[in-house]
Amino acid sequence: MERFQNDDLQYVVNDYYDVNNFDNDSTFVEPEPQRDTAEFDSFEDDFESSKPKTNTSAEEARNGKDIQGIPWERLNFTRDKYRETRVRQYKNYENLSGSREEMEKECLQVEKGKTFYDFQFNTRLVKSTIVHFQLRNLLWATSKHSVYLMENYSVMHWSSLLRRGEEVLNVAKPIVPSLKHPGLLSQQLSRVQISTMAVKENFMVAGGFQGELICKYLNQPGVAFCTKLTTDDNAITNAVDVYRNPSGAMRVMAANNDAQIRIFDAETFASVNRYSFDWSVNNTSISPDGKLLAVLGDSVECLIVDAQSGKVTSSLKGHLDYSFASAWHPDGHILATGNQDTTCRLWDVRNLSKSLALLKGRMGAIRGVKFTSDGRFLAMAEPADFIHVFDTKSGYVNCQEIDIFGEIAGISFSPDTEALFVGVADRTYGSLLEFNRRRCNHYLDSML
Repeated sequence: MERFQNDDLQYVVNDYYDVNNFDNDSTFVEPEPQRDTAEFDSFEDDFESSKPKTNTSAEEARNGKDIQGIPWERLNFTRDKYRETRVRQYKNYENLSGSREEMEKECLQVEKGKTFYDFQFNTRLVKSTIVHFQLRNLLWATSKHSVYLMENYSVMHWSSLLRRGEEVLNVAKPIVPSLKHPGLLSQQLSRVQISTMAVKENFMVAGGFQGELICKYLNQPGVAFCTKLTTDDNAITNAVDVYRNPSGAMRVMAANNDAQIRIFDAETFASVNRYSFDWSVNNTSISPDGKLLAVLGDSVECLIVDAQSGKVTSSLKGHLDYSFASAWHPDGHILATGNQDTTCRLWDVRNLSKSLALLKGRMGAIRGVKFTSDGRFLAMAEPADFIHVFDTKSGYVNCQEIDIFGEIAGISFSPDTEALFVGVADRTYGSLLEFNRRRCNHYLDSML
């Protein structure tokens, strides 16, 4: 992935991922070359910034309030006009430039306008932040009422039942690992800029901008294990995951910019395996049976690797740029890969000679992809503004487009599929959005 030159990223959201101070006479500025940019100005003004942070409910949205609380009625343009301008002037970040015409001919023609998830609630009491413009895996839902996200130096937990956020871990302070035994390569850390995270089975793993790895049991105080994985100058931990291998043992996986994947036992934190590649590894995902590993990075090809041996079994060809996101359908047959060429490719592991389908975004790279646990929906997130939810049963041709404003720090379905959460990184309108799965009330229909 792109090496990010910045000596002090402690509040990078304030410098890179917010919308700048808004005034009605402002013009769109040329984007900085090292990031995706939506190049739009903030809606913040003295009146808005002086108000207390507010939430937006589904009822308020039905009565006409913007779901993010943006006061369109006080601005000199409509939301539709602003959307039109923003899409037209957005510049997507590319590592590899080239013609996209042939690729776009291949894209699936989808029917938008569906609604699979209804807006439920938006809170500005917790605000997502980002430390690297290409890494957007910073939000995880562990239930339809429980979400974990990064806010500056804090891992925050949001309860949608209590409508309250609390700090779970502060990584600005010295982090002292509690688990100690001979041979364990654990060490104290401080001021970690968390670049990626995962939360599963009451266990949280976070990766840092200087190659750090932090592991914490959510039901225990402190941090069980933490270390610096590498002393390489370009050491960013790009992706982490928690999974179970075919024998049922829990594993922690970390992928780094030094072209290494490292695997640890989640109980002893002993090193289990290390795999090396020819390019920086930006993302990994394990198949549901724990046997296959998708490896994506600074290459147009994506790899399928034997998770036990690290041997490359297949190379997936079709993308035109670097990849940063992947997800497996729960049936274990379909793999989705998100790429800076603004597409998500679907692959059937039973026939990898070519991709099964090609899904296109609106503005930018595909930096997040997630399937629901029942396999019914696939969510695909761009760097800013758009999340696309596809109905897999329709062959991915029916789509809901969630249209918001702001950088997307992460997306996550709840394990029961009932909720979809979206983290928005912005100084003024940074928030956590909640959408609930639409259900047909057949028993009510039968009474009519």
